[in-house]
Amino acid sequence: MYDVAVLGGGLAGLTNAYLLAKAGYKVILYEKGSYPQHKVCGEYISNEVLPFLKKHDLYPQDFRPSQIKKFQLTTQVGKSLNLPLDTGAFGISRLLFDEFLYQKCKTVGVECLIQTKVYNCVFENSYFNISSSKGIHKSHYAIGAFGKKSNLDRVLNRTIKPEKSSYLGVKYHVRTDFALDTVALHNFHGGYCGVNKIEDDLYNICYLTKGNNLKQSGSIKDMENDILFKNPYIKELFVSSDFIFNKPLIINQINFNEKQLIEDFLIMCGDTAGLITPLCGNGMAMAIHSGKLLAEIIIEKKARPDLRREIQNLYSYYWTQLFSKRLMWGRNLQHLFGNHYLSNTILVLAKSFPYFVQKLISKTHGKSFS
Repeated sequence: MYDVAVLGGGLAGLTNAYLLAKAGYKVILYEKGSYPQHKVCGEYISNEVLPFLKKHDLYPQDFRPSQIKKFQLTTQVGKSLNLPLDTGAFGISRLLFDEFLYQKCKTVGVECLIQTKVYNCVFENSYFNISSSKGIHKSHYAIGAFGKKSNLDRVLNRTIKPEKSSYLGVKYHVRTDFALDTVALHNFHGGYCGVNKIEDDLYNICYLTKGNNLKQSGSIKDMENDILFKNPYIKELFVSSDFIFNKPLIINQINFNEKQLIEDFLIMCGDTAGLITPLCGNGMAMAIHSGKLLAEIIIEKKARPDLRREIQNLYSYYWTQLFSKRLMWGRNLQHLFGNHYLSNTILVLAKSFPYFVQKLISKTHGKSFS
């Protein structure tokens, strides 16, 4: 019998597991993949997380993450705007950061089951039965941190409103001649492409596009040539870069609609609880923050099984206070990007009223926390 079972070993799951085990709880973590591994991600983390990471010795200083201080926005026709980032950010690959957190979890006693597929998580007789490819385990609490999409969404019959148009995420690592301290967001028809430096001499290129673009073009390469390259900044980036991957990393059927936080006492965290649109650049920060929030509430209530309802109510309240407006702003801002007329209008307004864009950026960022 475990105190807590964490279903998923991404940023939210690893943060939960680390804090809970460090506080003395018996924790088991399931991860369908292994470490280190690449994930489709912008690999940009708002500095709002820095006090927390440094307080718990979770900042990956030895990997020398990039320091990001500026923001560039371009439209489909190549108009550009540059602004300072008030909060700032750092860039690091998921390959290194997830592995780093995984090793931290092992040092505090988390039982990590990697390359383990979870088949089901059922609450009965006042505890959870978790069935997986490594057998059946029991726990008093269970945390759903299985990411953007998972077979568990279907198994648990989660009510998630389908997207009107599904999205596709594509990621590359490259070596290129681009600013060391800038994150760029390049618009194209039906999507946007982000680029920023990560560790060493590597840069991350990650773009989100409507699935219709791929269907229309037939292949990733043709879609990039036909649609993305109409933005001259994207074309120059791709043409002048040295691509590290043999082929792109892809995830499809991404859903940004609202999700339930609780499913029959299973508490959701990170992207499983709600996925922020990538243009906001805060998915990683929010995953870490939500993991911290939930772990600290469970610790405060001493993980008592009779306080499950109270813990859920507290978590729901604070999660809503911290993240619901940011997710709403992200969903609304999503409509501005990938749209030729709206993105051009935003850029024109921003050049005349830079405070306007800074205000929009602030709506998707949170305050520093420790």
